[in-house]
Order: sequence, then C-alpha cells, then structure tokens
Amino acid sequence: MQDINNGIIKLVRSLAMKKNRDDERLFVAEGTKCVRDTWDAFRCRYLIATRAWYEQCGNASHYDKLVLAPKGQMARMSQFSTPSDVMAIYEIPERTVAPDEVRHGLNIVLDNIQDPGNLGTIIRLADWYGIGNIFANPTSVDVYNHKVVQATMGAISRVKVHYQDLEDLFDDYADLPIYGTFLDGDNIYAQTLEPRGFVVFGNEGKGIGAKVAARVTHRLLIPAAPHQGQGSESLNVGVAAAITVSELMRHTLGASQP
Repeated sequence: MQDINNGIIKLVRSLAMKKNRDDERLFVAEGTKCVRDTWDAFRCRYLIATRAWYEQCGNASHYDKLVLAPKGQMARMSQFSTPSDVMAIYEIPERTVAPDEVRHGLNIVLDNIQDPGNLGTIIRLADWYGIGNIFANPTSVDVYNHKVVQATMGAISRVKVHYQDLEDLFDDYADLPIYGTFLDGDNIYAQTLEPRGFVVFGNEGKGIGAKVAARVTHRLLIPAAPHQGQGSESLNVGVAAAITVSELMRHTLGASQP
C-alpha cells in the first residue's frame, strides 16, 4: 500500500489518450462494479481508492496494489463527470486469435464503429451469446477507451477484440460466410442462417464501407413493419447487431432447448 503521488496522477491522466494507452500498455477501469467485474481478468498495476472505499469494499487481494488517494485527487484523475472512489490501472493483455475458434463459430466484425457506447453494447451482446471474438478495423473506437470499458459491464473480461485490416481477415478465412445488413438485402426472417462465419456491422452514419460490403456473401435486411406516415430512417447499430445476432443464433439455441 502507498499514498498517491504526482507521478501516478500524471500517468493515470495520460491514459485518457489512446496513444498513451498504447505506449504504456495500460488502461483504466473506474467504479466499484467495473473494478469488481474485471479484477480477476487483468493484471493490475495500481488500485487507486479512497481510504473509505478500501475499508468498506477492499480485501487482502487488493493490498499490494493499493494506492490511497483523497476524493480531490480522485476527481483529478477521473475521466467521468462524477468521479468514483476507486479505479484500477490494468495492463493491456496480448490478444491472440485461435483460428479453429474463428472457423467454427460466429464472429462479429466492426467496420469503422466510432461510438464508445455502441462498442460497449456490442461487446456485451457478444458475451451474452458466447461469441468470443470481435474483429474491428484500426479506425474503429479503441476497446480500452474508458467509456467502452464502462459500457461493457465486465464483458471486456471475456470477449477478445482484435484490430486488423478486414479484407486481410476475410482472405484468411475465405471459405466462411460473411453476413451484413443492408437496406436492399434479403428479409432476415425468411432466410436459413447458421451461427458460423462473420457478421459485419458498419459505421453509425455511413454503414458498411464499400470495400467491406463487396466481400459480404449474405446481404440481409431487417424489415420495418408497415405503418402509416414517416417511420424511423434506420436502427442504431447496437440494436441492429442485437436483432441480427439473435436471428443467426435462433435456430441453434432453439434446438438446444428441452
């Protein structure tokens, strides 16, 4: 256990920027629930907390990493408008791809997703359905952005997010189906689908980019119900992902139920 110092404060504040997270190989998880949900999944560099938090919520596993800080110093380091009484500084793990796991399961692919909340929601969705891998192009929002970490509600501990060129990814698994949703696609509810291969979700404003769209083998449409007057123009990408993945998993999950 130690007390907070300017070096640690400077380090924590610097981790708000992706470049510094990449250089230091560290990220921040803030808040009691977030720390509890991730504590056993990542190697901790520092657990920074108020004395009151540690006395109420701490345990022996925290002690060697513990840095005590008053509320004012916690506020200086927090990346949220309402700072919490605890934050963990974790080491970013090396994420490896298991080809057999990719080949035999469903994998989510993100083409230039920008909103941290959407990425967090999709990671939670993957966790719910037991999807272990998400692939994103390098221009997508960083999984270790503090808003993404918070939004995953601990699912970041179990779902691996890999950043790479998506066309190279598809070349590596050229025999796998690639699903994507489009306004001119085929009604998703009228298709026979299997939870294997890749399912692509695109940018919040522009959708799936042209190069990635050209690789999609199954163009799907989530149809809107007939209605009078003007309806919504589109679905939020997190909502579209939930509907699409649910439909891909439906037949398998339904068959497995008694």
